[in-house]
Amino acid sequence: MRRILPLLLVLSAAWLAFGQSSAPDALTETVTRMARVGRCGSPSFSPDGSTLAFICDMSGVPQVWTAPSAGGWPSQVTALDDPVSGVAWSPTSNWLAIAVAPGGGMNSQIYLVHPDGTGLKRFTPGGKDNNWLAAWTHDGSAVMMSSNVRDGAAMDSYLLQVPSGKMQLVTENPGIGSMEDVTRDGRHALVSRMQNRGSNDLYLVGIGGKEAVNLTPHQGPGEFSGLFSPDGTTVYLSSNKDRDLLVFAKMKLSANGGPGPIEVIAARDDAELNQFAVNHQGTMAALIWNVAGKSELTFVDLATQKMTPGPVLPVEVAGGPTFSNDDTQLALVLNGAAAPSDIWVIDVASQRLHQVSHSPHAGVNLDEMVRPRLVRYPAHDGLQLTAWLWLPHQWNGPGPVVLSFHGGPEDEELPGFRSDYQALLSQGIAVFAPNVRGSDGFGKRFVNLDNGELRVNAVKDIKSSVDYLISNKIGDPKRLGIMGGSYGGYMVMAGLTEYPDMFKAGADLFGVVNFETFFAHTEPWMAAISTIEYGDPKTQADMLRRLSPIHKVDQVKAATIVLHGANDTNVPVVEAEQVVNSLKQRGVPVKYVLFPDEGHGWRKVNNRIRSTVEVTRWFVQNLQ
Repeated sequence: MRRILPLLLVLSAAWLAFGQSSAPDALTETVTRMARVGRCGSPSFSPDGSTLAFICDMSGVPQVWTAPSAGGWPSQVTALDDPVSGVAWSPTSNWLAIAVAPGGGMNSQIYLVHPDGTGLKRFTPGGKDNNWLAAWTHDGSAVMMSSNVRDGAAMDSYLLQVPSGKMQLVTENPGIGSMEDVTRDGRHALVSRMQNRGSNDLYLVGIGGKEAVNLTPHQGPGEFSGLFSPDGTTVYLSSNKDRDLLVFAKMKLSANGGPGPIEVIAARDDAELNQFAVNHQGTMAALIWNVAGKSELTFVDLATQKMTPGPVLPVEVAGGPTFSNDDTQLALVLNGAAAPSDIWVIDVASQRLHQVSHSPHAGVNLDEMVRPRLVRYPAHDGLQLTAWLWLPHQWNGPGPVVLSFHGGPEDEELPGFRSDYQALLSQGIAVFAPNVRGSDGFGKRFVNLDNGELRVNAVKDIKSSVDYLISNKIGDPKRLGIMGGSYGGYMVMAGLTEYPDMFKAGADLFGVVNFETFFAHTEPWMAAISTIEYGDPKTQADMLRRLSPIHKVDQVKAATIVLHGANDTNVPVVEAEQVVNSLKQRGVPVKYVLFPDEGHGWRKVNNRIRSTVEVTRWFVQNLQ
């Protein structure tokens, strides 16, 4: 559950672009090649483990593909106009459950399709309702999912029965809920309910109307995700209850389903648990640790609780661990500064890794991509911050630098592949990507340091970041830019309004600028869980007004480009329109790029290309 929101909020990484003339200039050609670099993810094994289904944008729009798990030529399964955002292969049959995002928006619909592309059928009602695909039950009889079809402000938990298509309500959730697992006997579900951003609980829910039991009651922030043991008597979970960093733990359930104590199995002082998977026999868990932004893989013998290191990963970032049904293979999504996202498989017995998917990178030599280095520096109040510093080849500072802020805000800047960063670097512009307070990956305390009124300190971290660049003779104070998407767009506008003389140019991508209009127009479930993070519009309207950059937009001096998706219901397009109209009225140079077929972030390759060219050109024109 802890990674759902960042995924929903951010969909962050490539903002890209296409030239408009029949004879593109050198910048357009270079950046277009960079922006076309593909990506693959969401691996799911066939029942016999011989084939993997995954999502890849090789066709220009994210679609479902399959390939032999041993490696081989991929086959395209779907060819839809809309992007596919999730895929799960039935553990017992030739059905794939997929999530399709109409117009790139949040109103995803769930379909079933055969691996050869036949039999495609929508199983959710359609329309504006949000539907989240989770996983199949272990017997393959149903798909776990969440939907707000009953109440726009609540994501209830359902079992989508196959092949009938009946949506069986498992439990009504008082907000965001997601089903994480179902016992093998089909009697109980494990449901995550989010109280607010940064705090959720796991509930044991009896399927068929039985009362839900809170397994993880806690005070203050706390994050939990879990899976059942094969016999249903134990829940394996990630937990930060009574501690700062997430760990791998277990909980024994009593005969009547009551929770036992949380017993820590594996913990690290230098890292927190990012993701985990338990094999089907219940004998082993694969753990992915976040070590200052880089991933490390370990395995745990669940009988002895002994942790052993996995193979050294060939790139910096890993995610999506998935065991094959026979537990002989573990699929991962690997991504690095010089390696786009691809599916890799580990032979569990030998610990050997091999690559299954090969994201296209025509005209781009990945060996020439810039790799960043991690830097540490103090904030205004002494809090230690970190950032990834990307310097162009043959860099002679101080020079032009763009500060890039991630979304969320509970997301994390990672040393992964960023076409937009590499595009700027190719034009001689450095990138500085901080993890300011409120970022994920550094413990429970750090991620909650920007809640409500404390947001002013996160905004002050912008100046601390610039101070580091200037004092270390990296950034030219007259040639600094700032960019970001989603909450990162909020940080862009906060930086341009609070520090108007600090930046020469800005790029606001689908960002929040006015909390009043954000709460009024975003998805109801998003508004409901955001009152602790941002503030409650019913009781803290004055604070939210003070924290909204739109009310200080008359301070902006920097040339600003604004990019937004017309179908964005997370950060609605009214946020972009306010910025553009206000800057135009004040005579500030501004450019508006609206994508009619996108939602919150860019999923289609041509739109990502266009965005990256536009943003890169904007900074080249204003910083060089």
